[in-house]
Amino acid sequence: MPVSAAASASPPAPHEAAAPAAAPAAALAAIALRDLRRHFAGRGGVATKALDGVSLDVAAGEIFGIVGRSGAGKSTLIRCVNLLERPDSGEVRVLGEELLDLDGAALRDRRRRIGMVFQHFNLLSSRTVADNVGFPLEVAGVPRAERETRIREALALVGLADKAGAYPAQLSGGQKQRVGIARALAPRPRILLCDEATSALDPETTQEILALIKRLRDQLDLTVLLITHEMAVVKEICDRVAVMERGQVIETGRVFDVFTQPRHPTTRRFIADTIGHFIPPGTVARLPAPRPGEERRLLQVLFAGPNSTRAVISEASRRFALDLDIISGRIDEIAGEPFGLMALAAYGAPAQIDATTAWFAELGLTVTPVADPAAQTKAEAA
Repeated sequence: MPVSAAASASPPAPHEAAAPAAAPAAALAAIALRDLRRHFAGRGGVATKALDGVSLDVAAGEIFGIVGRSGAGKSTLIRCVNLLERPDSGEVRVLGEELLDLDGAALRDRRRRIGMVFQHFNLLSSRTVADNVGFPLEVAGVPRAERETRIREALALVGLADKAGAYPAQLSGGQKQRVGIARALAPRPRILLCDEATSALDPETTQEILALIKRLRDQLDLTVLLITHEMAVVKEICDRVAVMERGQVIETGRVFDVFTQPRHPTTRRFIADTIGHFIPPGTVARLPAPRPGEERRLLQVLFAGPNSTRAVISEASRRFALDLDIISGRIDEIAGEPFGLMALAAYGAPAQIDATTAWFAELGLTVTPVADPAAQTKAEAA
């Protein structure tokens, strides 16, 4: 079975994958969390560990994502950043200051540097859009003239200058969330917390809101901490990500690194949910059986290095005298960096297939064996 013409084609060259990025130094972090613990009383007096020793640094100006399933502790974590939820122990340093040392007027003043966007908008139905945006300024005692200036400014930033007199019931879901973002921006914060900000929106509107958040980060030099249960949101907008499970951070790093080199099984499941199960079962079922004396192996190859422009598939077939069939492939982009993912069926002597996978690894390509259903069925029958 000859290599198809597509085998000589190579995906666009991505940047070389690096080791997971180290967290920025605390002195440079806009948000520095240390050993946060938060327990809640559970049934039968057994405490639930919402946060179990979480430490994170979020660099100034970055969009940092926290992803996890329901109950992972991510909502509790983000609410600890502005002390809407107080941890039982640990440190919460924001813009270089320990917030847990503050209370009363000092804490209220620091909270104005931290805007928050909620999943369900939390707009006041009896107030106009302008009044909703100006509400935190009114509570803070900002004079009316300055409030009106800031309201106009915030609505212009989110593209709703013409909706100032409308009421929430007259708005779409995306417009309501834009009002929520404008309200968070009205006090002119330096940090923006997004608590599942797109979960209540349709896919198209989600893309619009994510693009808006990214533009506002760039335009206003904001630091954004975003929590979500969707890895696709992280893939779209975040610079770095932390994966949470059962109140702990189980993996963290640059989004590109975490997507292309996930280390924890939970992270790998998240990524599989996002990019799909790569090898269609029907395609595998239609593959030819190996010839006598040959073996068939399914391989997933990640092209994420300087050799990704090289026609490695056809070269490997010639070099190691084996057949390589391309089952499926895709080119994607993560955090602005392209990468290629290809599934192959390798036919040949076991030693030659081993030599091929070793050569791929030498070139900096990541090769992952994939379970072959036909081989499993044959082994079970034997």
